[in-house]
Order: sequence, then structure tokens, then C-alpha cells
Amino acid sequence: MVQLDDTLKMLKELTDANGIPGNERAPRAVMRKYIEPFADEIEQDNLGSLIAKKVGDENGPKIMIAGHLDEIGFMVSQIDEKGFVKFQTVGGWWSHVMLSQRVTITTRSGEEIIGVIGSKPPHILPADQRKKVVDMKELFIDIGASSKEEVAEWGIRPGDMITPYFEFNVMKNEKMLLAKAWDNRIGCAIAIDVLKALKDTKHPNIVYGVGNVQEEVGLRGAKTATFKIQPDIGFAVDVGVAGDTPGITPKESTSKLGDGPQIIIFDASMVGHKGLRDFVVDVAEENNIPYQFDSTPGGGTDAGSIHLTANGVPAMAIGVASRYIHSHAAILHRDDYENTVKLIVELVKKLDRETVNKIIFD
Repeated sequence: MVQLDDTLKMLKELTDANGIPGNERAPRAVMRKYIEPFADEIEQDNLGSLIAKKVGDENGPKIMIAGHLDEIGFMVSQIDEKGFVKFQTVGGWWSHVMLSQRVTITTRSGEEIIGVIGSKPPHILPADQRKKVVDMKELFIDIGASSKEEVAEWGIRPGDMITPYFEFNVMKNEKMLLAKAWDNRIGCAIAIDVLKALKDTKHPNIVYGVGNVQEEVGLRGAKTATFKIQPDIGFAVDVGVAGDTPGITPKESTSKLGDGPQIIIFDASMVGHKGLRDFVVDVAEENNIPYQFDSTPGGGTDAGSIHLTANGVPAMAIGVASRYIHSHAAILHRDDYENTVKLIVELVKKLDRETVNKIIFD
């Protein structure tokens, strides 16, 4: 068994915490615990996004570095007479990755009850049905209850949070990290470690390390957090698709685990700000930090909300390539995490008022 260092312990706590959109209390508490020692001030907006402020130059520009606290999951919608739990997806799910997976239902009291996603077995399905994706409406969760009354006695009720049941693991190749909720606890971890790296460093600005809520259901928390901060520059740090597994063509993705942070030039929520993109590339090259370009036309990030706040905020999404996102477990590379922290720290050090004005008005 791998001995976890301080960074791995933090990553484990962040990813093991359960928190779907609208119910981010547990991961927010973990992020607060780790970022508070490096912040001058911590507050929340009214939706629950965590905002940690560190002042370098109180007259300098405001730089927002945002991950999101929520993970994709489910919500209890109904309980049938036999004690099976019907559910609503919260965030983007694909039926293929859900069947027979274990889940955790968290009750109002905080008790965690384990279940498994079930459906009709293939043995009793017509031949043509066996080849099709199971309709989500046909899925249910089996928690081992015998009746609706028993489920009620256990404290489960409609609206309760359901999350993937999966524990953080360091793989045989210790650079490879396997966990649920990399999307996007890795962004929260990066915000923590950026403030940590700046602890005793002079920087010409005010930095905000943010854990936004409700990203997976429409980039919602980023709207309110950005409005509260009113930043001059915004970075959304998220996961991106890794293209280094069988079946993915270079046309679909060229990103590889271990090749550095992804600079997202385009996604479904925004076109990356050109001046900021050029600045990011220049800083990466000056500091010999590996990077890779990527675009994600099928998904968005909190940068999509950040850049539309008030009269506009130059924003970029920076990604950490990940395999199997939006499933029960994903894999990413520790070097990509550490190089993303390094890149953002170097960006912060250079973002003085003159540089920010040049990015905005040049």
C-alpha cells in the first residue's frame, strides 16, 4: 500500500467527500480546512461558493482561480412499495457507465447508506433489447430494503443526495491517481496549492481561490461568485478529456496524461480570450512548463460564466487531462496537477495592473 504524502492526503479527502450540485457542504468543508491557513479572508456567496482571498498588492488587479466543488451524481425522486429507490440524475450521465455501479445515499442526518444501480437482467430481455443502452427510466437503486416503510425508517426521503461509491487510490504507477469526483475537486486542490505556493511570495495583485457550486447543472455558482468578486482576470481550472485511450482519434482529442496542463482554446461555453491565451502560453514557455492545447465543443467550464459577468472578464479554462470523466471513477496524472499549479503561480506573479490592462485593451 502506498504511503500518502500531504498532497495525496488532501486529494483523497477532497475526492472522497460527497457533494452533488446544491449539496456541496462536505467538499466545501474540506477545501476550507486546507485553504484557510493561506488566506487573509474567507467568505461564501449566498449559493455556497467558497471564496478565499489573499492580498499581494491591495491596489492591484483581482485574479480569480476557480475550481468547482460539485460532482455529478443523483437525487432520490421516489421510493416504490417494495423499497426500491428511483432517482434523478444531477449533471451529465451516460447510461452505459451507470448500471451495476455502487452508490451512496446520504440522508438528512448524514448517515450514508450503500446501494447498487439495478435493472432487468439481460437473461429475460428480448434479443434486440440486449444490444441497446438501458433507458435511465428503467434504472433503480437497490439498498436491500424490503418495503417503502423500511426505507422511511432508515431516513431516506425524496431529495436526498446520491453519489458514486468509490475510494481514492494511487495506482501501481504512482503518478496515476484514480478517484471519483476529479471533476472537479482537482480544480479546488489547485486553487489551494496556488495560495499555498504564494504564502510568502510577493505578488502584484489580489488572488481569489474559489470553490464554485453547481457547475455541473449550468455553471451557476460561478455567476454569483464572480459577481461578488468582480475580478479583472479569471481562470477556471477543470478536467479535460484525455485522448490517449484506445478508440479515440487525434481528431477527437490529442491530449495525453503527463503532457502538461491543457490550454482550452474553445468549448461549448466560451472562446478563450486571445490576449490571455497568448499570455498563458508565453509564461509556460518562459518557465519550461509543458502544456497542450485542447478544445471541448461538447462541454463547458466555469469560465463560460466568469467571462460574461458585469462588463466582461477576460477568462481562460485550464484543464487537467483525465480519463473516464463523468463516470464513477477517473484517472489523472500527478505531474499534470503539479505543472498546472506551477503555471498558475507563475501567471499570478506576472499579472500586475499594466499587464492586465495590456491583455484587456491591446
